[in-house]
Amino acid sequence: MADDALTIVKGTLEDNAGDRQVEFVGEIDGEEYQFAVQYDLLEALGGDAPDGDAVEIFERYSDDILEASLTALGRDMEQPVVIVSENDLE
Repeated sequence: MADDALTIVKGTLEDNAGDRQVEFVGEIDGEEYQFAVQYDLLEALGGDAPDGDAVEIFERYSDDILEASLTALGRDMEQPVVIVSENDLE
């Protein structure tokens, strides 16, 4: 699966500050999956905890985040929401 491209479905990127995660729908090989990227991953990449700028941090590090999202998806493709955390960074 590492060779497959994961893309963000346009218009689905959303900051869920209450749950401390950025959510999006990703598409790979014509299949859509719901992802939730935890703030700890954004903090690990950006150096600071998100403070109203979680989507901006996500967009700045989107290549790394999409790679981590593929790692998280590889653990269980049947989960309703793929949780992506700092542990998924390589």
